[in-house]
Amino acid sequence: MLSESSDLLSKSLARLSSGSKLTSPEDDAAGLAVSMHFDAQVNRISAASNNVGNAVSFSQTQDGFLQKVSDALDRMSELAVLAQDGTKTAADDDLYNKEFTKLQSYISDVTNKQFNGVDLFASGTGMAVTTDPESASLTSLSGVDLGSIYTSISGVDVSNTTDAATALTAVKTAITALASARADVGANISMLNSFSDQLGVLKDNLTAANSRIKDVDVAEESTTYARYNILVQAGTAMLAQANTAPQAALKLLS
Repeated sequence: MLSESSDLLSKSLARLSSGSKLTSPEDDAAGLAVSMHFDAQVNRISAASNNVGNAVSFSQTQDGFLQKVSDALDRMSELAVLAQDGTKTAADDDLYNKEFTKLQSYISDVTNKQFNGVDLFASGTGMAVTTDPESASLTSLSGVDLGSIYTSISGVDVSNTTDAATALTAVKTAITALASARADVGANISMLNSFSDQLGVLKDNLTAANSRIKDVDVAEESTTYARYNILVQAGTAMLAQANTAPQAALKLLS
């Protein structure tokens, strides 16, 4: 009995010190197998959540650049209108055109921007994101073709009234296309955030289910530990008493 109580006390102590009910496979063989599946699934969900988070950062970076391009196009449309003023001289129009050209160059530069080596505006090509950790399915994000928007305004200028009118039409078209692109990016971010919330709920509930299988109930296990500790102490005392019986017999014989 002392040996049995000592073994159970050691097992209870191991559970309390490790925080796990499954300190060895024989504790709950079936539970251990289920827990291993849960652990693997939770890790896959964490990986998918990281992918979704990176995709959100990618899309937010896209929108940040597009917002600056929008500011540039707004200013270009303003310059195109100013250049159509008949009270302005050719020298004035040339000054407007200089700023207009610089803004064109800025937009051209943005079309080549990257995020961790990946093109932000790769000719409108969408990006695939793993949002389901249990399958190979990918969610494709809408791409942004900033290159075509730049092309629509790359060949215009505001050097004179006639050219300024043509430029204004081109810039207005580009603004419309950019507004559509920003709406696509916003939809991407909204969808990704929904997937992120969904993965978070799934992870929380799987973690809770796994905890019920393998995590020790400290209050219950502390009671068990105290019980076996008492039994070990009592067994030790009784063993000492049992050892005195042969000594008494020897005294009688002597």
